[in-house]
Amino acid sequence: MNLPNKLTVIRIAIVPFFVFFMCCQDVPYRFIWALLLFIAASVTDLLDGKLARKYDLVTNFGKFLDPLADKILVAAALVCFVELGWTYSWVVVVILLREFAVSGVRLAAISGDKRAVIPANIWGKVKTVFTLVAIIAILAMHILMTFGILADTNAFVVADGGTLLKIEETAGGAFVSIPVQIISDVLMYLTAAITLISGVKYLYDSREFIDPKK
Repeated sequence: MNLPNKLTVIRIAIVPFFVFFMCCQDVPYRFIWALLLFIAASVTDLLDGKLARKYDLVTNFGKFLDPLADKILVAAALVCFVELGWTYSWVVVVILLREFAVSGVRLAAISGDKRAVIPANIWGKVKTVFTLVAIIAILAMHILMTFGILADTNAFVVADGGTLLKIEETAGGAFVSIPVQIISDVLMYLTAAITLISGVKYLYDSREFIDPKK
């Protein structure tokens, strides 16, 4: 196994540890550890392709496994986001449906008469980069909120006497207030839109490799 493929395997191996830190409430600074792991996994995604192309180490195994590793990493992060209430489940379902559809087509192409391995197109690469950046941004905002550096202008708390106050009204000078949830929603909506566009483009480009009669 060459170095780019090893980096891809490492990216997959990071996923269980990322999920552990995202979901285990008893671990101190768990979101920070999760963010560091996610960034490390994202770096391997940037490196493996560049190394493979630069040193002529591109293999069919790598062309198949690299996008699969991306899907596993992103799916794990998005499911954790839903579990934590950071995003809507329907957005994640839309994104994952596209990923399953593309994976199915990729498997069908490999098992077909042409034994074709269809690499990701430019839209797929844009989708991957944007999704990774969006996940990192959302996770970073929630870390800043955990440490009291950032406050969501649309979040509410119950003050003394049961009065419902916006968090920005109780923050004083210790917070920077921005619409965290709105920003998160916009990032996820854009991710879903780019994901769908890249999926349609991939399915269109793959039509010659798929024989629906077989």
